[in-house]
Parts: sequence; structure tokens; C-alpha cells
Amino acid sequence: MSHSIAADAGAPAAPAEKQDFVRQIVRQDLASGKHVAIRTRFPPEPNGYLHIGHAKAICLDFGIAAEFGGLCNLRFDDTNPEKEHPEFVQAIQDDVRWLGFDWASLRHASDYFEVFYLAAEKLIVQGDAFVCDLSAEQVREYRGTLTEPGRNSPYRERSVEENLDLFRRMRAGEFPDGARTLRAKIDMASGNINLRDPALYRIKKVAHQNTGDAWPIYPMYDYAHSLGDAVEGITHSLCTLEFEDHRPLYDWCVDKVDLANSPELLAPLLARGLPNEAAKPRQIEFSRLNINYTVMSKRKLVAMVNDNLVDGWDDPRMPTLQGLRRRGYTPASLRLLVDRVGISKQNSVIDFSVLEGALRDDLDAHAPRRMAVVEPLKFVLTNLPEGHAETLVFSNHPKDESLGTREVPFSRELWIEREDFAEVPPKGWKRLVPGGEVRLRGAGIVRCDEVVKDADGNVVELRGTLDPESRPGMEGANRKIKGTIHWLDATRAVAAEIRLYDRLFSVADPDDESEGKTYRDHLNPDSRRVVQGYVEPAAAAAAPETCFQFERTGYFVADRRDHRAGAPVFNRSVGLRDTWMQKGD
Repeated sequence: MSHSIAADAGAPAAPAEKQDFVRQIVRQDLASGKHVAIRTRFPPEPNGYLHIGHAKAICLDFGIAAEFGGLCNLRFDDTNPEKEHPEFVQAIQDDVRWLGFDWASLRHASDYFEVFYLAAEKLIVQGDAFVCDLSAEQVREYRGTLTEPGRNSPYRERSVEENLDLFRRMRAGEFPDGARTLRAKIDMASGNINLRDPALYRIKKVAHQNTGDAWPIYPMYDYAHSLGDAVEGITHSLCTLEFEDHRPLYDWCVDKVDLANSPELLAPLLARGLPNEAAKPRQIEFSRLNINYTVMSKRKLVAMVNDNLVDGWDDPRMPTLQGLRRRGYTPASLRLLVDRVGISKQNSVIDFSVLEGALRDDLDAHAPRRMAVVEPLKFVLTNLPEGHAETLVFSNHPKDESLGTREVPFSRELWIEREDFAEVPPKGWKRLVPGGEVRLRGAGIVRCDEVVKDADGNVVELRGTLDPESRPGMEGANRKIKGTIHWLDATRAVAAEIRLYDRLFSVADPDDESEGKTYRDHLNPDSRRVVQGYVEPAAAAAAPETCFQFERTGYFVADRRDHRAGAPVFNRSVGLRDTWMQKGD
């Protein structure tokens, strides 16, 4: 799958109309008159930071609404207050906006708690729900297996009156946590275990970030999610494939409660002045975005942060949107990735190189060029006078004149990359050697005349000469030379911390535990290396989150937290080419 995607990764000049199965369904529903307006929603639980897998859902939920002139809500599934926090609520909003989207309405499942409660009473009155006293362990025993049917709870045939009384007392906080649940009355012999009398409410005496201590009971996800969609008039409820087996329960809740024809259940919203457009939604499932060399389990991400295996949720090696942003990934690159991966019903694993390729393509077209030296080696041009200083003019982008030009200082003392010099060059070497010549990017041709070493034999400085006839505009400027290297004026370059990031894991499937290892055993020890280098003044002065191509080195971004003009910090976003392919991975 990943190879075919990579092979077809060229971005067309004029994108064709997208033809995935979700959009085909939407088009059919509009053409048939089933819907006159499209409503979608993005419904994250605020119990952590969004990761790259969520980017696909965000782009689809908001993208579908935008393409068909509809609306998309951002709704927080805040039904599990123990694990939720306002920090995550704010981060999710920031991430959605950063990706380039905005919501028609900001909602919370907790906005509808009163509606959910009245709907539960309706289910009880209809004989579709009952209060059960079985413990969680007993419920598991009664549920059965994939090959054996479950058994009815001994409390399943309680009268409507008794169920209403017990449920209202649950609501009043009379019972301890876990003492009772409200369960749907469906079919304990169903082949779909999700339909074996699932819980709709549990007792949980935990304060909620929005409702405080008002509720000692909270709705279960499947119940709240389906009715939340119905309340908001969502036409197409887009979910990942793991919810496919939950769809019959989703539909059962929507149909049995029938909010669209139960205005009395919506009265609490009207009393608070909250809008509602109750209708029957349709759930549609699509495949998740899975990328190799990555883990996206929230449990494992939390563990890596808590155990200091990474430097927080926005560590540039993390697959969180906060981490990718700090790494230098752009919203356009992630939207491009989602377009290239496409929408399907088949789960697959995308090669990490497809993600990196999307970023390269975006930055190659838009990122200004700068020069930086990551591992500096001094090169002194002895035929230039002491104190020599001049300014050269460089284009900011070779293919985009609109990005203008910049001034780059030049003097007799330069920094070059240490790896651009070899005393004993390998076969095919085209860069600097003792007695050899190389072109300095935009400055002229230089020769290495002397190699200076320290007492241990390490090369500490090169000395050479600049051919004055090879300067730009001179007759010898076009003299053929095999190699060209970049450089910096050592007298005016700005010292910078340069963080060289790579893939966090060294194997394609870090979740594979078949050999007794865990993801922790596969952490890449070279995923983060910090060096002290130099950048040209025009890079040092850039604002945080500014992306550049450091010529001949890679794409870098000014760190959004630590970068300062006087103390620049740059993160490597991605190399100029895929070095992992060279490793055979």
C-alpha cells in the first residue's frame, strides 16, 4: 500500500473532484433530496492531545462540510470526567484551527446531559431499558463469548415503575459508584456483543469540568455519541472502522429515542437558549491513518511522556499535532498527506516516507532558502585582507521571485561543513581536498592550500585562496568545477542550537511484541542529537515557527518555544532526501 501511494504522490496542478466512497454517499443523498444541507462534526474526547491519526478525521469532517456547503461542529465528548482536562480542550481547539479549519458551533456532550437523562427515562417507560444491580465482573460473566450467547440479567424484568424509581435515585446520588447501571434491553443472544444489553449510564461521583457536581451519573460513550449527533442534526456521522460493530447500537439508540419526533426531550435546550436541529444521522466508517515507525496508542503516548522518554507532548518526535507542528510540519503538508492517502474501507499502514514526502513537497515550493553550517570547520581565505567585509545578494527561493532577495555577509574567515572536506577522499568525491578546488555558493572558486591540525592530529582549520576571476560577474565565474559547497561568514554568522531530529523508533512496527520486546525496546537512540552550529543573520532574526530550507542540509524550523533572535534554535523537520531508504528500511 505504502509503495503505491509513494509512487503516485505527485500533486496535480488542478486537483480533480474527490471520488471516495464517503463523498459519493453525500452526493447521492443531496441528489435524492434526502438532505438539503450537510452537517458533520468532529467529536474528540478531551483526555489527551490529538495525534496525526486525528488529522485525517479533521480533514474529512471539516472538508466534507466545506466542499458541500455544509456545517461542521466541534463537539467535545466529555462524558468521562476523571480523565478530561481543560488543557486538552484548549489544545484541541488550537490544533483544529492550526490545520486550517473552524467550526460552525462549539458543543459539548455535557450540554445535552439533561436531554440524555430524559431520553433514558423514555427508554425505561418504553420497556427498552432497565436498572441492573450486577457488578462489572458479573456483567462480564453474563455477557457470554463470541461463540456462546449471554444470559439475561436477573434484574432484566423489573417493572417500569421500579426502574424509574431506581434510576431517579441513581440521579439523586443515593447509591455508591458501581452499585447499579442503566442497561439497554436488546438481545443477550445477539451475535454482536455490543447489543447484549449494553450499559447506558453508570454511577460515577466525580466532578465535571463543565457541570461541576450536578451529575452523579454519566452516560456511556455509545449512547451519548449517537444522541449527540441526533440533537445536532448531524447528517453524516463519520467514524473510523473500529466503530463499525457499534453501528447497530448507534442506530438502536437513535431510533428508540427518536429525538426528531420527541420535542419534549429537547425542552431543556430550548429553556437554555441552545440551538437544536434534531434529525436522524447516518454513521459511515472509514479506515484509520496508520503510519509505520510510530505508535499512536494514547496509553503508550502518555507513558512516554510520564516516563520522560520524550520531552513532553510537543516533543518534535511525537506523532501529536503539537509535536508535528513544533517539528516544522505545516498544515498544508498534513492536508496533502490526507489527500494522498485517500479515504477507504480497508485498513493499511502507510510508510513514514509518505508523510515526509508531503512535507518536502510543501516546503520545497514555499520555504525560503538560507545557509547554515551544522558542524563547522574554519576556512581562512589568506589572499583576502584582514578585516575584509562585503555583502552578497542571494535569492530567497530559486523558483519563486516573489519571495525576494536577502543580503549575506562575506569575509576572509568562513565556516564550512566539516563533512565537505576530506584529507583522503573516497571514490567519486567532489568536494574539498588538500590542493583541490571547490565553488563557494555565490561567492567564487576557492582552493585549499593548507590543513591545520591540533596536537592530536584533528583538523581544526583550513587555509586557502579565492580565485578573484571566479567572482560573480567576472570572466572566470563560469569556470567548470565539480563541486559546490555552502558557507557562512565566520565573523558575522550567528551561533545556533541545532536539533537534529529523526524517527522516534528504529523498527517499522514498534507495537510488535512477538519477540518479547515492547515499543520501549525499539526507541531510536539517534532520534535526537543537539549540535552547536551557525546560521546566517537572516535566519537568526526569523520569528518562531518560520520554516527554511538550509541549503544542502535539509528543512528546518525555528523552534516555537525556545527560539530567540539572539539565541536561535532550529529543529530539523526533514532531510532533503529519504535516508531511511538507503538503509534498506
